[in-house]
Amino acid sequence: MQKIATPKGTKDIISKYPFVFQKKFGQNFLIDPNILDKIITSSNITKEDTVLEIGPGIGSMTQAILENAKEVISVEIDKQLIPILTEQFKNYDNFKLVHNDILKVNILDLLPNSDIKVIANLPYYITTPIIMKLLEEKLPINSITIMVQKEVAQRFMSLPNNKNYGAITLAINFYCDVEFICNVPRACFMPIPNVDSAVIKLNIYKRPPIDVSNTELLFKIIKLAFGQRRKTLVNSLSSEFSKDKIREALIEMNLDINIRGEALSLKEYSNLINLIEKN
Repeated sequence: MQKIATPKGTKDIISKYPFVFQKKFGQNFLIDPNILDKIITSSNITKEDTVLEIGPGIGSMTQAILENAKEVISVEIDKQLIPILTEQFKNYDNFKLVHNDILKVNILDLLPNSDIKVIANLPYYITTPIIMKLLEEKLPINSITIMVQKEVAQRFMSLPNNKNYGAITLAINFYCDVEFICNVPRACFMPIPNVDSAVIKLNIYKRPPIDVSNTELLFKIIKLAFGQRRKTLVNSLSSEFSKDKIREALIEMNLDINIRGEALSLKEYSNLINLIEKN
């Protein structure tokens, strides 16, 4: 079978089928086999693994995943790609295709009773909602290897007091360890997008790396803290706690009472909540 993740392989499929690129789905297909190899290698797929692939497109990554995994469940939203994928992989008995929106489908209904691995080339406009759905629903996921906009990757891996550091950074780092795999220049896609990409791997924690008394409250105050970045933490959280309580907790943590939310690490946020709730 011809390799799909090449300029020729992609052009051949597009010319063979009545396919029109859908801008609303952020369709940019990988045409660099070297990047594909890095994705497959870093995901550590074995013949014992079930893989959930989100947005297979024309199958650029699907083909390589099928050759390395026990089973592949590919979820594709674009109905015009379903006959293409069905025809391309009809000879693979480990391929299951689901025509649905990953944000609407009950993912647990698709999965076996064992840990899975996720691989995806996510549309830029919907990256965060998809990742947070995967993480928040407490699915049996071992790792998520994804291609995202380079700026998104930087946001996920950012440190405090950095312009890329935000609520999403803390949310991602609550659920998983973020591993950078490689940068992906825009020329590695067809059609060429307006931005560069990166491949990252999210290694899911069995339990969070912090000990926090109230997880729901943790995410609530993180959202408040980054709602207006220029505000001090005391002012940002004053709708939830008294300013005196916040100041007392910051002093006990040896932090400046005028500190802003963007300066605190995930552990410091958990310490802050634990102290406020204790006092």
